[in-house]
Amino acid sequence: MRNSEATRAAILTAARDQFASEGYERATIRSIAKQAGIDPAMVMRYYGNKEKLFAAAAEFDLRLPDLTEVPESERGAVLMRHILDRWEADETLMALLRAAVTNQTAAERMRTIFAAQVGPALLRIADDPAAVPRRAGLLASQVLGFALCRYVLKFPPLVDLPTDEAVRYVGPTLQRYLSS
Repeated sequence: MRNSEATRAAILTAARDQFASEGYERATIRSIAKQAGIDPAMVMRYYGNKEKLFAAAAEFDLRLPDLTEVPESERGAVLMRHILDRWEADETLMALLRAAVTNQTAAERMRTIFAAQVGPALLRIADDPAAVPRRAGLLASQVLGFALCRYVLKFPPLVDLPTDEAVRYVGPTLQRYLSS
C-alpha cells in the first residue's frame, strides 16, 4: 500500500502520460486511474475533477535561460535552441498544447504558463518595459505555432528539420521580437 504522496505522484504520472498520448478530450479519469493502479474515486478524491487534474498535471517550467548572460545578438538563437530542447525532453507541454486547441481550461493554463514565465524573462532584458507584453505575445505565437506544426500536426518538413536548421530559420525571428 502506498502513501498519499506516492498515490498523488502515480496519478500525476499517469495523467501526464494519458493527456500526452490521448489529448485532453479522450483521456479519462478511469484510464488514468487504471494506469496509476488505483480506483477512479481516488483520482476524484485528490483532484476533484478532470480539469483540476489537468491543471495539476500541466505544471510546466520552461526553464528559460537567463538571457542577460547571453550576447544580445545571440539571444534569439539561444532561446530557440532551448525551447526545442524543452519540447523534445518533456511531453507535458505537448499535451497542454494539444488540449489548449480545443479546451478553454487548457488554453488558460497555457496562457498562465507563458505569462508567468516569458514576461518576467523578457523584462530582465527589456530596453522598453512597456513593449514586453507585445513582444512576449509575438514570441509565444512563433514558438507555439512552430511547436504545433512540428510536434502535434507533424508537418513533414518541420518534423524532419534538424535542430540546428530550425534555430537558423526561427532564431532571427525570435531575435526581432526580443530586440525590436
